[in-house]
Amino acid sequence: MALSDPQALRILPFRGLRFAPDRVDDPSAVTSPPYDMIGPDEARRLADTEEHNVVRLILAAPEELAGGPGAPARYHRAAASLRTWIDDGALSQDAEPALYIYEQIGHGFRQRGLIGLVKLDDADPGADGSTPAADAEPSPVRRAILPHEAVTDSVVADRLAQMRATEAHIEPILLTYQGDRTVSDLLDQVADRTGPLTSTTTADGTRHRLWALSDPAAVRRVAADLLWQRALIADGHHRHAAYRRLRAERGGPAEYGLALLVDAGRYPLSLHAIHRVLPHVPLATAAVQAGKVFAVRETADPHRALDAIPAGEHAFVLSDGSTHYLLTAPDPAALAEAIPADRPEAWRALDATVLHHVLVESIWQLPDTPEEVRFDHDPYHAVAEAARVGGTAVLLRPTTEDVVRQLAGAGVLMPRKSTAFGPKPATGLVMRLLTEEDV
Repeated sequence: MALSDPQALRILPFRGLRFAPDRVDDPSAVTSPPYDMIGPDEARRLADTEEHNVVRLILAAPEELAGGPGAPARYHRAAASLRTWIDDGALSQDAEPALYIYEQIGHGFRQRGLIGLVKLDDADPGADGSTPAADAEPSPVRRAILPHEAVTDSVVADRLAQMRATEAHIEPILLTYQGDRTVSDLLDQVADRTGPLTSTTTADGTRHRLWALSDPAAVRRVAADLLWQRALIADGHHRHAAYRRLRAERGGPAEYGLALLVDAGRYPLSLHAIHRVLPHVPLATAAVQAGKVFAVRETADPHRALDAIPAGEHAFVLSDGSTHYLLTAPDPAALAEAIPADRPEAWRALDATVLHHVLVESIWQLPDTPEEVRFDHDPYHAVAEAARVGGTAVLLRPTTEDVVRQLAGAGVLMPRKSTAFGPKPATGLVMRLLTEEDV
């Protein structure tokens, strides 16, 4: 496979930007979850925990958080903080380029992956997560990095503004590939035989460790093996789309994006659904309207009701925290009328597709905006939030990774926020400055 081949997955080492151990006693105090997993209250708490917490770089200053995506000068303070932290030695760059081995160990899981710079694919329809034309024919795609979800332009613009202001990639996107364990075996050998650069345990009980792989021969071995892989974007579609837009603006170092690559053959990722909260739709209204298409019955346990529904049958739970309804057996004619017919059957059969096109658009007639349809990774939190605001939580079941890969390989994008792969990397352990000529 030639390096010009669009299917070549090219990875490079870089000089990581990391918090200096002599300035930051507790690495967990300066890390954070990914930006889209942090609410305003949590962002303020993290910012108050330590003056160097990385949340100040990915979500701007606490007093600016209410401004929302696209607010004027939203990331000016973030850029100033980054420069100050570098100037005063709180952040420093490693002396030589490296690929970074990253390990997470938590309740019931252990994962190791590789953080490096990945070459961004050349432009083709849908490669940045944008929605292809309605009449576009699905076909196998030739690229190394496969998105599987559509994106929201305002969120991409927000991430792009953050990258422009800081001139850095603070958070890696998460890529997964089906390897033969060649790379993961090498990572295990290095991690098992040497001490880590960083070791910390975050508030959720997860232990994070980081090693540098800088030996040129080992780096070449890794790069050569990964060249033949195709990587699925497991998390970070909006950042990936922002990477591509930044590359179109400036080229050079922006030709590459920061990514964590995990071999699913050695360390399979978990896959969960992302639930919805409708803050302005009372449960009674949502249930009555859904009854025009679905069979609706009350259920005692919203978190177990979906378990009894056979795979392949559409089902959802509606809840306001005190009353819960199970939706099943949708009218096939209503599905056929609401769901676009020019998409593959696997896409038409997704619960996320049915939710978006049948319930949100056709039945509830809601604009698909953050104000009307909120996303929540935790079903318990979604139900609690619905109870707090007097709205309705909509709980879904996850799809399978095989379906995700099948659609991504055919160039078909799932509705946005259809999947939640994990575990996601902590933010702040290693970052990348775009002003450095690593490429």
